[in-house]
Amino acid sequence: MIQPLRTAPGLSAFGLMVFLCFIWGFTHVVAKLTAPHISMVMQSGLRSGISALLVLIWAGARGIPIFKRDRTLWLGIAAGALFAGEFLFISLGLVHTGASRMVVFLYLAPCLTILGLHGFIPSERLSWRQWLGILFAFGGIVLAFGDGFAAARSSLLGDLFGLIAAVLWAATTVLIRVTQLSTISASKVLFYQLAVTAVLLPVASIWLGEPGIVSITPLVILSLIYQSAIVSFASYLAWFWLLTRYLATRLSVFSFLTPLFGVVAGVVVLHEPLRPIFLGAVALVGMGIYLVNQPKS
Repeated sequence: MIQPLRTAPGLSAFGLMVFLCFIWGFTHVVAKLTAPHISMVMQSGLRSGISALLVLIWAGARGIPIFKRDRTLWLGIAAGALFAGEFLFISLGLVHTGASRMVVFLYLAPCLTILGLHGFIPSERLSWRQWLGILFAFGGIVLAFGDGFAAARSSLLGDLFGLIAAVLWAATTVLIRVTQLSTISASKVLFYQLAVTAVLLPVASIWLGEPGIVSITPLVILSLIYQSAIVSFASYLAWFWLLTRYLATRLSVFSFLTPLFGVVAGVVVLHEPLRPIFLGAVALVGMGIYLVNQPKS
């Protein structure tokens, strides 16, 4: 299989990645607001189902073949199962550990993604200076959320579930990048993941004993529209489109911005406190992104 040539992202790709991370960070606040009405795993399943329908409409309007046979079915199902598993283990982990600890373990994923791609694709390998950038960016996450390790509500089981979620997230990106999935349309890659997730997560929600759909309010409807149309459809489609054109290692480091945007959204929407140390975390992540996206020396 011949891999299409990827290049280092330019300013337009940088801007789009920052915007996507803002959307993803804000999603956590929206999901938290809706959680009393629809449980978290069920939310993910419902929004995936709605988004899968939107992908079919989008692909049909643009003449993009979704059901054409191209020998990617089992790869697509595998990517979807990994994607669904990530959300499942995040939810399981949050039962046993605090959100701050979960963020630290979950955001090992970009590091694992880059390490995985390093072993498979020579063009994705980083220099020592770029690896230093990864350490800076992850250090920013630890600085912002590391106080969760001093909290009483914690367990090795919850931490393990967070680590498993990170591995599944990284494995999803690596699978898409190194297999034939990287040669098909972004719409089809996204449809695979959304369709599988829409089937698996509602079943998982029932298995976990979640309350599921408790009530439907205008807030719930607006939240589902936002999560389905903006997040799971438009932003994920843009992310997979970027993966078909640019080096995944250079893009993945931007994901460290997502939990930081989540903090800002929590401050603005939920009136959560903002600690001064947060500025240091932003500086570390920004330095990490800068170093990773410098040319190899």
